[in-house]
Amino acid sequence: MAKEYVLTQEGYDNLVKKLDHLINVDRIEASERIKRAREYGDLSENAEYDAAKDHQALIESEIIKIQAQVDNAKIIEETDGKLNSVILGCKVKIYDCDEKEECEYTIVGTTEASILENKISNESPLAQAILGKKVGQSAKVNLGDNSYEVKILAISK
Repeated sequence: MAKEYVLTQEGYDNLVKKLDHLINVDRIEASERIKRAREYGDLSENAEYDAAKDHQALIESEIIKIQAQVDNAKIIEETDGKLNSVILGCKVKIYDCDEKEECEYTIVGTTEASILENKISNESPLAQAILGKKVGQSAKVNLGDNSYEVKILAISK
C-alpha cells in the first residue's frame, strides 16, 4: 500500500503547481541543456554533458517523488466555525511553560512542514502532544530524555 501524504488544500495546490513547472519548464530546459552540451563534441570527456545529465536525473527524481505525493494525497478537510480541539490543519497558540513564551503554529502533514513558516508536522513531538487538546489544557512534550510542558491558549482555522 502506498504511503498517504496528508496535505492542506493550499499545500496540495502548491505541489500540483510545482509538479507542473517541473514537467513543463524544468524538464524541457534540462533537455535543451543536454542538447547544447552534445554539440561540444566528444561525450566521454564532456563535463558539461555529464552535468546536464545529472541535472536531468535530479529533475526526473523530483517529478517521481512529487507525482507520488499528489497521487496519494489526503487533503485535510476545512473546518467551519470555532474549533473545540487541536486538529490537523488548525492554527494553535501555545504557551511554553519552560521558556515562558507564546508561539503559534499550524499543524500540517510532513510534506508541508516548514519551521520558517511556523508549520509543524503532525508527526512532530509537539503536535503529537497537543493533538486533541482543548483551550486551557496542558500537554507534556517528550523529546527522548527531555520533556517540557505547553498550554493551549487558542485554536483557530
